[in-house]
Order: sequence, then C-alpha cells, then structure tokens
Amino acid sequence: MAGTITDDPPPTAAGRQSGPLIVTEDTALLDDLLRLCAAAGATPEVHHSVPERRGGWEAAPLVLVGDDAARRVRGVARRRGVVLVGRDPDDSGVWRRAVEIGADHVLVLPDGEQWLVDRIADVAEGVGRPALTVGVIGGRGGAGASTLACALAVTSARAGVRTLLVDADPLGGGLDVLLGGETAGGLRWPAFAASRGRVGGGALEESLPELHALRVLSWDRGDCLAVPPQAVRAVLAAARRRGGAVVVDLPRRVDDGVAEVLAQLDLGLLVVPAELRAVAAAGRVAAAVGMVLGDLRVAVRGPYAPGLDDREVARLLGLPLAGEVPVESGLLRADTGEQPPGSTGRGPLARFCREFWERALGEAGTV
Repeated sequence: MAGTITDDPPPTAAGRQSGPLIVTEDTALLDDLLRLCAAAGATPEVHHSVPERRGGWEAAPLVLVGDDAARRVRGVARRRGVVLVGRDPDDSGVWRRAVEIGADHVLVLPDGEQWLVDRIADVAEGVGRPALTVGVIGGRGGAGASTLACALAVTSARAGVRTLLVDADPLGGGLDVLLGGETAGGLRWPAFAASRGRVGGGALEESLPELHALRVLSWDRGDCLAVPPQAVRAVLAAARRRGGAVVVDLPRRVDDGVAEVLAQLDLGLLVVPAELRAVAAAGRVAAAVGMVLGDLRVAVRGPYAPGLDDREVARLLGLPLAGEVPVESGLLRADTGEQPPGSTGRGPLARFCREFWERALGEAGTV
C-alpha cells in the first residue's frame, strides 16, 4: 500500500488533525503504517521529518516515528503520544533512540500491530474519558433490577448524557420490551456474536435502536442465547470509549461472558428486597460477582420484613449501602407501556436515580 508524501497539508478547521502524524522515509514501513491506519479508520498526515508547518508536530493527536527518522526528529519539542516504530526486536539501540526523542512507547512490527491499530482507532474516534459504567443485578428473581437499570439509563439520557443501556441477560425478556421498543429497527446482540478484535464505538452506537433518547443493546426473539466472551469484551469496550454513561442489566449467574462485563464495570448495584430469603440469595450472588467486580453496593427495596431496614441488609451482606430503592409499581413489574421507568422525571424512583448519578459522577471526578 502506497501513500502520498505531503510537504505542508492544510490544518483542519479546528487546528488539529483527527489522524496520526507519520514521520518516516522507509517506504516498506510506511506501507505497513498506512495499512494499519486504514484498518483503524484514520487518515494520517505523512512527512519525511518534523513538519515545517507551525504546530504540526504539537497538534497531532498521535505521532508515529519510524526508527529510520529518529535522528531527524531529535531535539524537537517534547510531547506526549509519540511512538517509535521499528522492525528489529534484537536492536537494543532502539530504546536509547526512543529516550532521545521523548517517545512514550517503542513498537516492533509485526508483533505490535493490534496494539497500534487500537491506539490509532482511539485517535480517530476522539477517545476521551471512558463512560461511567454501572451494572445492575438482582439479589433474587423478581428483585426489580431490570426496571431499575432502565430507570437509571432513562434518567441519565434525560440529563443530556450520552447513554447506552445494555441487556446482558438473554433470558430476561428483553429491555427493548420494557422500553416499549421491541419492534424498533437496529441491531441486537446476535449480530455481534462473530465480532473479533476491536469494534468501532461510533459504528456500534449508530447501529443500535434509539429509544427515549438512549441507545439500547438487547436480544432478539431468535434462538441465540449466548455471545462469545471475546465479542462481549469488544462490544462493551466500544460502548465505553464513547464516553457518557453505560448501564448494564446483569443476570444472576456469572459465566465467561458476564465476567467480561463485570471486568469493565466501574461499580455494581445489587438490588435486594428486604426479606431474609432474598438476603440469603443475594449473599450467594454477591460472592460470585465480587470475585470479579471490586465495587459492589446494595440497593435495598422495601417493604421491609420485621427486624430489617436498609442498613441491616447492607450489614448482613457486608457491602456498602447505595440507598433505598423506592417502591413504585413500575419497579415491581415489566411495564410495557409507552412511558418507561423514570421517564417522567418525577416521583421517588426518578429522584433515587438522579441522586445516584450525582454521587457516582462526583466520585468519578466528572462533576
């Protein structure tokens, strides 16, 4: 694959290019780097040495310096996001040259191709802070986890936050049904079962049904009840790269696919009805989930059995208390009407969700 070497391409309207800057005279290396940029969906700017255009070196979101060009960029202003790319894994001098130009990474092709494609794709997508990702799981069947997940997602979207709701429970009946959008156009989980490697965040978002100002990844009504763990990992990673908020409705069993989801969560909410049998069942769920997820909190739902309150339930489970989930009819049943849980912005459930997001965003340092 060949490319055009430009001497002084015009800057973008924002003064910052969306693709990486490549500095090399090695045509074989350039062919490989152009191929990897194409795989990542990025259009690079290519130079033999440091761009003469003012700000060209500093403005690039990522700089790929061929090992042949290391001497030519020596002395240039230090910056982050410089990768020195070579081919000889036995050349110990590459590390010295990397230090001389202030490179963050040394990459040897072809072994590092996948890492570099991911890094270039991050640049092409404008990746910033990853989405705050919250999982909701029931301590027992019928705890109301799916409805709470929907209410959290709807509340986030109502606040103007880019929001994705993920249904990770193929036996749960479908969150699109709960949102009244089972016939909405867009892809469902089975369409991603063959995904390998990286999934584009923008492409994922555009492909999913849009319901109540948020995107929903749910299941269809076919026979596919499982997606390979590597596909789950790729899809959820793509969703998180878009920023905003991701809410995941989790099943109570932990298989390999669910473990991939748990590994990417920032925190989890365990919804537990305030009764002794539910607390006992929730303890088993918490033990399994806690093996992967470090931040699991209890959301207690009344009415309360004698001798129990929300703090006592949290104490029995040995988990932090996220709060008391208010009792509302929409939380106790799968309401398939036009108004999804929390959509009006009024009532105790909507208030619980708003307060939860305020606390979670504050802890994450995003407010």
